[in-house]
Amino acid sequence: MIRVLCLAAALVLVLAVPAAAHNVTAGADLRIAQTIAGAEVTVVVKGTTRVPGPLRIGVIAYQPVSGLPIGLEVHSVEDGRTVTGTAQAAANPQYTQLQVERTGPYELKLSAGDQTAVIPFRVLLERESAGEILIYGGLFVAALLLVGGLLTGAAARPGRAMALAAGAAAGVTVAAMVIVFESQVPGPPPDGAAPTPATSTAQGRPYAQVRMETVPARPAAGAEFTLRVDLVDGSTGRPVDDLTAHHEALAHMIVTSEDGRYFRHVHPLRTAPGHLEVRLSADRPGRYLVHVEVEREDSGGQLVAADFTVGRTAKTPDEAGAPGTQAGTPRLQPAVPVAGRPTTIELDTPAGVRTWLGMTGHLLIRSEDGRFFGHVHEMSAPGSRVRFTFSFPEPGRYLAWIQYAVADRIVTAPFTVNVTEAR
Repeated sequence: MIRVLCLAAALVLVLAVPAAAHNVTAGADLRIAQTIAGAEVTVVVKGTTRVPGPLRIGVIAYQPVSGLPIGLEVHSVEDGRTVTGTAQAAANPQYTQLQVERTGPYELKLSAGDQTAVIPFRVLLERESAGEILIYGGLFVAALLLVGGLLTGAAARPGRAMALAAGAAAGVTVAAMVIVFESQVPGPPPDGAAPTPATSTAQGRPYAQVRMETVPARPAAGAEFTLRVDLVDGSTGRPVDDLTAHHEALAHMIVTSEDGRYFRHVHPLRTAPGHLEVRLSADRPGRYLVHVEVEREDSGGQLVAADFTVGRTAKTPDEAGAPGTQAGTPRLQPAVPVAGRPTTIELDTPAGVRTWLGMTGHLLIRSEDGRFFGHVHEMSAPGSRVRFTFSFPEPGRYLAWIQYAVADRIVTAPFTVNVTEAR
């Protein structure tokens, strides 16, 4: 019996060896925000339960759109098989069903108007863990031995009956120990997960080097232009193609005018490895600041910044500001924040608030000179207000925006904060 218990403990220790780390979860939905064809949408790829089987894709529209058609093309990277369909972007979309034949890496191509995005993703299925095999196997063997012991005892062979009963007890013990320790044992990577990297990424990946440009090079106020971002690995110089979704987007881009009256929080399209772009229209001439948040697999987040200049036109600038900018005035406690100390910022919200980018609300803060940028979230469930806690790093004037989603639009509340120095 002691040998059996030792064997059970050894099996538990063997199972406890950490599995390869993958930032993926089988069965979970993938949600990716995109700014495409003038609309802010979130593409939802539902978790797969079997292959071959259906893959359900929907497009949630947050900015006002009227049934924007989105072309879908799902391409298997491994065997080249491609299936196509169409989805209608809406506040409560109907899901389009496409057939996939295998697990592994795929690309989802989105088309709307003359714009295209390519989103990499993986079809994953859970694998049965070794712990489950031991549990059910141990119980099955114990049942067989117990029945055998009863039959042997009935045949007046007590020695053999005791041995079989001991074996049954050992099988139950193994199963019980695995049940106790299974929650601490990492499961195997899902079927279809990326292979384990040949080199360790424990220290994180190098920062991405970033180049931004506008097309045309000097946009005109009131005219549409394209803002492009190229990301290359800081070590190899190759295009960065391992961006991971964080807060339901591959990249968060915040574009503001120097005076803060123009504000856009958008999610650029991935058009090629390491290449992101988004179309914008600036409503006034002057200098504009760009802050982009990205995160690489097996690494931390990175904030990159750049600026560009918009030239004048004969058109009178639109003074309306960001779409959906109709909200109340935030309350601050203390009313005059002190640098380096926590400040509570609250804003009342109407009924019908729903999560956007995985959060109830977003607070984006920029120093007046643009050298500092912060982004924090309201973590609680939607209610009658959004509430944030933030410590301003130094005295000065800050530009800030609170954002939340309601119905089919995103509401933006701009405000300014004057921060004093601690005494």
